Amino acid sequence: MVAPAHESPKHSGEQPPAIPVILDVRDLHTHFPIRKGVLQRVIGQHKAVDGVSFKIHRGETLGLVGESGCGKTTVGRTVLALQQATSGQVLFEGKDVFRQNATDMRRIRRDMQIIFQDPGGSLNPRMRVGRIVGEPLEVHGIASGDELREQVEALLERCGLWRAAADRYPHEFSGGQRQRIGIARALGLQPKLIVCDEPTSALDVSVQSEILNLLADLQDQFGLSYLFISHDMAVIHHVCDRIAVMKDGKIVEEGSREDVIGNPQHPYTKRLLLAVPECDPRVDSVKRAERQRMLAEEIER
Repeated sequence: MVAPAHESPKHSGEQPPAIPVILDVRDLHTHFPIRKGVLQRVIGQHKAVDGVSFKIHRGETLGLVGESGCGKTTVGRTVLALQQATSGQVLFEGKDVFRQNATDMRRIRRDMQIIFQDPGGSLNPRMRVGRIVGEPLEVHGIASGDELREQVEALLERCGLWRAAADRYPHEFSGGQRQRIGIARALGLQPKLIVCDEPTSALDVSVQSEILNLLADLQDQFGLSYLFISHDMAVIHHVCDRIAVMKDGKIVEEGSREDVIGNPQHPYTKRLLLAVPECDPRVDSVKRAERQRMLAEEIER
């Protein structure tokens, strides 16, 4: 059928609709006082986060990578308002997280959750798993009684555990299973954004892949957005759409996964890549050594 004269047919150059930004971090600073002496006088400031800015789009995974102590975990905690910022803005769906009253902040917290690095330390050892996973649902008035129990068991099952796990204590589970409990707890409120703070660093390599695959499946199913924090470039490469490289409280390089991994610009990024072991048997040892030599030469320039 020929289109009417007043209608212009679509063409291949038409731009797809823009994906909305769910998190917008603007010039974020988080400083800690340095104290000295018997009276603990403040003699300076430790700039854990020093002017960090980035955006995360809906359904996207942004990897924040850097060595231990660079400030990446502080970024994640500050974004969630678990740590007070010195200055800057964190906009979640256009709302300034730092300017919300208690009631509004309670609503935002339903949509922003965190998976902690240590699965054992993040779970109360005196509480059964069912109560750990169900507590957020009770606090926010989502479910109670038999309905709560059903939702908790369904969450545990969705995260790769069995329903009867709700009646056991955290110490009865392995590290990978405890991390699945933590994921189930974060997933219970049906959040839009999850901060994954080194969620696999305390796990065996084989278990790491299971947890990463679970996070990817949950993202596809629920349309989640992730801020994925890690020191491991190999993990970041596997799970993230975009990568932000952090050093000494600042982001020194940011771009798509292909650009940052395939064509790193900053010497620090090149050092991180140089530290990644090559596990692919198809890569000849001579080629591997040549790649490392070229990266090392670029760093020295």
